[in-house]
Amino acid sequence: MINVMNTKFNPAEFSKPTMISVNGIELEVFEAGNQNAGKPIVLCHGFPENAFSWRHQVPALVKAGYHVIVPNQRGYGHSSCPTDVTDYDIEHLTGDLVALLDHYGYEKATFIGHDWGANVVWRLAQLHPKRVNKIINLALPYQERGEKPWIEFMEEIFGGDFYFVHFNRQPGVADAVLNENTSQFLRNIFRKNLPSIPPEPGMLMINLAKAEKPLGEPIMSDSELAVFVSAFEASGFTGSINWYRNLDRNWHLLAEVDPIIQHPTLMIYGERDMIPKFDSLPEFVPNVEVISLDCGHCIQQELPEETNQAILNWLGQY
Repeated sequence: MINVMNTKFNPAEFSKPTMISVNGIELEVFEAGNQNAGKPIVLCHGFPENAFSWRHQVPALVKAGYHVIVPNQRGYGHSSCPTDVTDYDIEHLTGDLVALLDHYGYEKATFIGHDWGANVVWRLAQLHPKRVNKIINLALPYQERGEKPWIEFMEEIFGGDFYFVHFNRQPGVADAVLNENTSQFLRNIFRKNLPSIPPEPGMLMINLAKAEKPLGEPIMSDSELAVFVSAFEASGFTGSINWYRNLDRNWHLLAEVDPIIQHPTLMIYGERDMIPKFDSLPEFVPNVEVISLDCGHCIQQELPEETNQAILNWLGQY
């Protein structure tokens, strides 16, 4: 067992980002442990997060000997926010990560993804398998490419108010509400120990942005939350929401791609997460190990020490 319980977040790890030109855009990249060159690990954030969501993992990974690379992906922070929706499709998102490896001179790296970042990592392993060493994904399991495009399928099952569908069918509506209520939205979404009550009617993200009183408990301090608020006040939400607006396009782009991922993989679920587990995961990712932690969706922020322990114990097997 690797003991990481005394590893604390050091704000200095995120104090000096570098703007790096890759794939026709610029990414704001936070880097630590470059003294460990040759052991790259890339951390890919989700929505509505950014590189700062990995603040607890960076020092533990550096201590374990990794060169840690944490980009604000396109549409986030001070990274480029292209105006064309299709500039956020899966070919562009995975292409950014490949170009980032090229920038550092790495043939391949271990990738850790959470939420949307996990989806990008799954597809990176399909589209560019030789650039991926190992995979660790949190919260979002592999999504099977079914017979219908994803948004079309979700609309039939969940209806037009489901936020994936709403983002696509009513472009700009949610963006404006989130932009007008940035601080309140982020305060309300980064919560844990939520009460078991039926969801309110309407669109989840808009409801969260407009809710004056948050539920549950905060998962971070006010000073940590301020980092996210400042980032989204600068970038707005349209770039990050455009990731959702490419799901059907991604479905078409993946039509001829091998659905099976052979890389060694660790899947970490949150037992209290609303996202369901995928029982068929081993069929698509045969070399997967699955664990669950007693938390909600924001796994690495809710249980940072337990997450670090799980990650490093698994990595230590290889």
